[in-house]
Amino acid sequence: MTTEKQSPKPAQEHPLANILINVLIPVLALSYLSKDPALQEMLGKSVKPWHIGPIKALIVALAFPICYGVWFFVKTKKMNFFSGLGLFSVLLTGGLTLFLWNKDGTVKEHAAILFGLKEASIPFVLGVAIIASHWSKTPLLRTFLYSDSLFDINKIESKVADLGKETDYQKVILDATLLFAASFLLSTLMNFGMAMYFLGDLDHTAPDARELYNAQVAKVTGWGFLVIGVPIMLFLFLTLRKLLKGLHRVTGLEDDQLMMPR
Repeated sequence: MTTEKQSPKPAQEHPLANILINVLIPVLALSYLSKDPALQEMLGKSVKPWHIGPIKALIVALAFPICYGVWFFVKTKKMNFFSGLGLFSVLLTGGLTLFLWNKDGTVKEHAAILFGLKEASIPFVLGVAIIASHWSKTPLLRTFLYSDSLFDINKIESKVADLGKETDYQKVILDATLLFAASFLLSTLMNFGMAMYFLGDLDHTAPDARELYNAQVAKVTGWGFLVIGVPIMLFLFLTLRKLLKGLHRVTGLEDDQLMMPR
């Protein structure tokens, strides 16, 4: 009798490292490094060793998540969905910022609206993609939540087949997909609102407008992680409970039978 060797689980992103590198360090870099030494002296303010200017501060802020995304790709030999999304977001932020900065140190007049649209675009596209992918071979719900690392999908689908409840099963998955997508559509509105709140009254003609812009972008990122992240986590919990309840109704399996052992 031979025993099959289980293949090692693919490397996963550490959530704390992801938050630290993709959120906290860029926020700190934009908040504390972006003051221009020459401008500080001109305004009669003290210059600190960490004042390296808005462009260098932006480069530092972008470098951490970019390097992290590249490192994860090299390590795992494939693009992680969340790393790729974070990398795309950071590059989009950097490109938009350089577009919004004028050569004379001011910022374009409609910076708040453009940055708000940028912030809203990613969760909006994700929400639509989650719904649309439900009818594809690779539903995004399985990437975010209903994955074989959390759920014993083989057991669930075998039970569904035995009971002949494929239609009911697909209804449960669709309901969970719609609820989870709603969290990203809510995030779309909240992201735009946060950007307008912090950048809406930005003095785009001020001599230190770039510094002010960087500081406000850092606030959008920092506060957004709390203000937007908490509702997303709540929706995630509600979706998980709805999914478990629906799967139990269809299969008769209890929560500990539906989910992979920990």
